Parts: sequence; C-alpha cells; structure tokens
Amino acid sequence: MPGKVLNYYAEGNTSRGFFSLYESNLQGLDRIFILKGGSGTGKSTLIRSLADEWIKKDYDVEILNSARDNESIDGVIIPKLKVAVVNGKEPDVIKAKLPGLIEQYIDMSEALDSSKLEEHKEELFKLTEEIEGSYQIAYSKFAAALRIHDEWEKIYIENMDFTKANAVAEELTEKFFGAKRLRKESVVKHRFLGAATPMGSVDFLPAITESIGKRYFLKGRPGTGKSSLLKKLAAQAEKRGFDVEIYHCGFDPMSLDMVLLRELDIVIFDSTAPHEYFPDRDNDEVVDMYEITVTPGTDEKYAAKLDDIRKRYKKRIKEGITALSAAKDLNDALEQYYTRAMDFTKVDKIKERIDSYIETKASLNKN
Repeated sequence: MPGKVLNYYAEGNTSRGFFSLYESNLQGLDRIFILKGGSGTGKSTLIRSLADEWIKKDYDVEILNSARDNESIDGVIIPKLKVAVVNGKEPDVIKAKLPGLIEQYIDMSEALDSSKLEEHKEELFKLTEEIEGSYQIAYSKFAAALRIHDEWEKIYIENMDFTKANAVAEELTEKFFGAKRLRKESVVKHRFLGAATPMGSVDFLPAITESIGKRYFLKGRPGTGKSSLLKKLAAQAEKRGFDVEIYHCGFDPMSLDMVLLRELDIVIFDSTAPHEYFPDRDNDEVVDMYEITVTPGTDEKYAAKLDDIRKRYKKRIKEGITALSAAKDLNDALEQYYTRAMDFTKVDKIKERIDSYIETKASLNKN
C-alpha cells in the first residue's frame, strides 16, 4: 500500500516579505540533502521523483510546496528514515547545524555547462533584476493590504467583549486537555496553512484535516480573537507535553490559522476567507467568535465603512498576486536558459547518489 502524503507550505509570500519556516520542519533529522543551483537546474524534478519513488515503497512523506511556483515542490521529508531533500535556493536560507554530517550540500551546477550561459549574461542579469523587482512590488502591495486589514480589525476590537473571548479559550482548553499531561517534551512544528501564490491563495486544509477525528471550525471577523485563541491553545499543548503543529497565516506570519494535535486527534482552524470551509461531518463543530464576543449589530452599524475597507483590501491583494504571477513568468524565461545548458544525465547520477544513501538508511532501519 502506498505511503501517505502530507502537503504543506514551509515558506510564504507575506505582508512581511518572504518568510521561511523551513528550520522548524527539518529539526530532528539525521540527514538533509540541500540542493544548490539556479532556476531550471532540475532541483524540483529531482525532489518530486524521489518523493514518488518512496511513496511507492510504502513510506509516508511530507511535501514542502513552493509558494513561488504552483507546479514546483521545494522539499521532501521521509519522517521514518529521518531524511530530507530540499531546495537550497535563495531566499530559503537553511542554517546548517552540522555541515557534512547532517546537512550535505549538493551543487547542481556540476551538471551545468556554464559556457552556454556566457553569451546570455546580460539577459540573465536583466531577468534576475526584474524577478526581484516583481517580488518587491508584491510584498509592498501585501504590506499595504495589512495596514488596511488593521483598520478592519480595529472596528471589531472596539466592539468586542474580551471577557467572553477568554471564556471561550478556557472552555476549549478544558475540552481539549482536561487534566491530561504527557511526561515528555513537546515537539512543535511551525508551518503555513496556505500561501499567496502566482495562482492566488492556495491551501491544503481539507487533506491535512481529513484523518483527524474532531474538527473545530473557527468563524468570525478580522480582530475577533481567532489567532489569539489558537496561540493560547498551542501554548497549553506545549506546556502539557503534547506535540503540536502550528499553522501560521500565509498573509501575516505573526498570526495563527490552525493548531493540530495528533495525539488528541483534534484540530482547530480559522475557517474564514481565503480558506473558508464548512462542516461536513456529524461531529464537526463551529466556534463563531463574532456571535459569541462581538456587540450584536456591529456588521450593520459599520456596513458602509466595512465595504470600503473590504474593497481596498481586495484591490491590494489582487495587485500583489499579479506581481507574483509576473515574477513567475520572468522566472520561467530564466529557467529556459539554464535548462538548455544542463546535462540531465548528470542530474540522474546525482539522484542515484542520494537514493543510494536513502536505500542504505531504509535497509538499516529494517534490521
């Protein structure tokens, strides 16, 4: 039976710029292969090939998806073997703890004929600058959207009963944990629930929560305490020794969108746009922070102002996505130069070297 696949983002195009959570997800591994090289040098293809191969060999894998290219993946982790293969591209800077022992750098340019790039040096410089410029435009638009979002939140914060919000946190803490404590240190993983991509907002929420027995759908408005509630529950889980997967907001990484507790078979997540979902199981439960904590009639009282904020916010987000799409198109053009200069038979040999290590690790693991 094929292994299970967990898709998520460990990077994001956010209102605070490009943001990486790679380090959190690579903790505790014995070997991390870090592929270095430019766009079009076969890194994503190699990683996907390895992932497919080990899924077929009945190993569960985690796929680290690219926020900058919807068709690419930037990493695969095989938890049982404590092995990962990741794209070491900028700006995903992976801090090496024990280079050569845990982290092993592999230079994809050993399969590159750089002489074929020489005559295109000016075009390559120009494309690289334009790509970076497009990303900076995207991040500036998302930053502007965050400032508008703050206006949105302010309306609800000023009409919110924080005593009731605290009561919700206390009630859910009791429901989730009761008197339960585990005599071990909590393992905490930080990820993104979704990402702003060249194709818009993307998330893997249905697949991530599919196997979880009890799901809580957080409803509400901006500023109604959803993220604060999730932070409190995550802190309680960590304090009590439960492993916790903390999923950050792809728009604002300082905000949380989901907390998953596999040992308790519980997940609670922000189920509002752009990742709006609705209960479809008998035991799914909705927690509506607007209904519980906000002064009735707030939506109606500020309807005109809220409509203006919503329109301005969506406009900035759309402009940011357009810039990400432009960066992707430019990067595709850049990739073509490198792809034509690559010897992919050498890339296959690189894959074989990595695969050989994983095979040995799997063999030792069975003994």
